[in-house]
Amino acid sequence: MLFRLRPLFALLATLAVLTAARAESWTNPLVLQRADPHVLRHTDGNYYLVATVPEYDRIELRRAGTIAGLASAEPKTLWRRPASGPMSGVVWAPEIHFIDGRWFIYFSGGDASGPWHSVRLYALENASADPFAGEWKERGRIATKWDTFTLDPTVFEHRGTRYLVWTQQEPDRQGTNIYLARMDTPTSIVGEPTLLSRPDRPWEQRVYWVNEAPAVLIRHGKVFITYSASATDANYCMGLLTASADANLLNPASWTKSPEPIFASSTANSQFGPGHNSFTTSQDGQTDILVYHARAYRDIPGEALNNPDRHTRAQALRWSADGRPIFGEPVADGPYVAP
Repeated sequence: MLFRLRPLFALLATLAVLTAARAESWTNPLVLQRADPHVLRHTDGNYYLVATVPEYDRIELRRAGTIAGLASAEPKTLWRRPASGPMSGVVWAPEIHFIDGRWFIYFSGGDASGPWHSVRLYALENASADPFAGEWKERGRIATKWDTFTLDPTVFEHRGTRYLVWTQQEPDRQGTNIYLARMDTPTSIVGEPTLLSRPDRPWEQRVYWVNEAPAVLIRHGKVFITYSASATDANYCMGLLTASADANLLNPASWTKSPEPIFASSTANSQFGPGHNSFTTSQDGQTDILVYHARAYRDIPGEALNNPDRHTRAQALRWSADGRPIFGEPVADGPYVAP
C-alpha cells in the first residue's frame, strides 16, 4: 500500500511547490506616503497606481507587471496644479480609468485663493494607448447637482450603463454623503443623483460626520460599494453598501448598509485609520485584492491631513459562502503572501 501511495505523495508535493511558486507576495507598506491609492489592472497585464501625494500638488503614475513591482516602479508626474484658478489648491484622490479607448484621470481639486470648501471634481484625458505618452488634457469640472464641497469621484460600468459615484456635502446640512448618478459621457452625468449613504451611525461621526471615498466591486450577483467614514486619524474606517446586480442601482431602496464598520484600526497589527481603498485582482484574476492606506501609529500631532504617513498597503479579500466580502483586519507591516 505504501508503495502505491508514494506517487500520490509525490504529486501532492509537486502541486504544493507549484502553488507556492504561483503565490503572489509583496511587502507592506507597498508605497510610502501615498494616500488614497487607486490601482487599475489594465488589459496589457500591468498594474497602474495613482495616489494622493503629501504635497497635494500633482498627479503621479506608476506602472508594474506585479503588485510587488509597484513598490520600486519609477513614478512619472503627469500633471501639476496651475498657479491660480479653481484647480490651484489641494489635489486629492486621483483615479485612473480606461474608457472607450481613452485614459481618464478623475480627481478632487480646490482653489488656492478660495475657501477650504472650494474642492470640486475634475477630469484629465489622454488619447494615447500608453498613459505615460501622449498629452494629458484638462477636461474641466464635472458638474453635479449642487455647487458645494465635492470630492472622491470613481466610475464603473454595469450592464451597459456607466455610473459616477462621489462624495458631496448637501447644502445646509452637516457632513458629506455618497451619491450615484448615470453618466452620459466620461466627464458628465445626467438625471437626478441618488443619495446612497449619509453619516447616520455613531462610527461615521467620530470627530467629523463623514462618508467619502467610494469604491466599487461587482461579484457573485451583487454590487458592493465600500466607503470611508469619520476623521482621517485612527477613527477612519470603512463601511459597505450592497445591492443586487439585478436591481435598479438608482433606487435608494436597492441598497443596504452595513450596521458596523467592515474594516477598522487594528492595535494588534499596529495599523491605524485604514481606508480610502480601491480593488484590483491577482495576476491570474482569481483573487480580489484590497488596496488601501493606513498609518503604523495611532497618535498624530497637529492636523491629521498635514501628516504624510498614510502609506499604500494591499491584502487579499476572502469571501463568505453567501458571496459577501470578508475584509478581516489590516495586516501587519512586513512580507505578505496572498492566500
